[in-house]
Amino acid sequence: MIVGGGPAGLTAAIYLARFRRNFVLADAGDSRAALIPCTHNYPGFPDGLSGAEFLARLRAQAEKYGATRVRANISALEPEGAGFVAKAGSQIIRARKVLLATGIVDREPSLPHLPEIIYRGEIRLCPICDGYEVIGRSVAVLGPIKEAAKKLLFLSCYTSDLVLLPIGDDMTLSETEEGELRALGIPFPPEPVIDLRVDGDEITAVLRSGNERRVDVLYPALGADARSELLVRLGGKVNEAGCILTDEHQQTSIAGVYAAGDVVNELNQIAVATAHAAIAATAIHNALTEEDRRDAFG
Repeated sequence: MIVGGGPAGLTAAIYLARFRRNFVLADAGDSRAALIPCTHNYPGFPDGLSGAEFLARLRAQAEKYGATRVRANISALEPEGAGFVAKAGSQIIRARKVLLATGIVDREPSLPHLPEIIYRGEIRLCPICDGYEVIGRSVAVLGPIKEAAKKLLFLSCYTSDLVLLPIGDDMTLSETEEGELRALGIPFPPEPVIDLRVDGDEITAVLRSGNERRVDVLYPALGADARSELLVRLGGKVNEAGCILTDEHQQTSIAGVYAAGDVVNELNQIAVATAHAAIAATAIHNALTEEDRRDAFG
């Protein structure tokens, strides 16, 4: 069983289908990749493609080889004999091996108009993915002040028009951090953001005093939470950030459970997710083959 229908889960489905394995892919239908307006750094697509199109292509490729995908949100995973049993509402799924490709969930501040901005694609989530596309534009980073400052420093190789938009009551930076921002000409705002709104192609941040800051592009610096709870409930190991720990074959600390994609690695890139999936699917196929041989020949 594969849990998760994003790039990692679907890539694993392609491999396992071509290995002629019987499996089910449980897809809750909320892949973070679907939010990508256009990715330009996935190899082989020089003109870029949207996350939704990329997922559709992966689904079509998996289905071409007979992959079974069901819409299901796995709420529980438990050991059963030599395998596992998963629950999705009233549905029960049994499997010898499990691949967790459950991804991450971005943290969102409680700002009134943020959901609208995300829906319209006016907010960017990953400067590693699309920093190149903001060269020379006015870019703001929204988040707790220390995290926002770190992302601004990363973005400074793309544009000099940078704005710090802190949220929360903590407005403290170290002398070094403040010096780095001032050296880049980044203004230091004395108050936090309380709302966001979109005016045409520009995003306006409303500060606590009522003053406003307009920018072309907005990046959040709020962090994300790994969807690793299914493994944690099994007693599996995760790191301090909640990401699942795996070996070189993507196997977790629970025998028979593998993990791939953003839930494993804090470098949240599609290329990394698909590489994890290829390794995990091949390891699962080889493990099942070895077990079948032992059962047949002792």
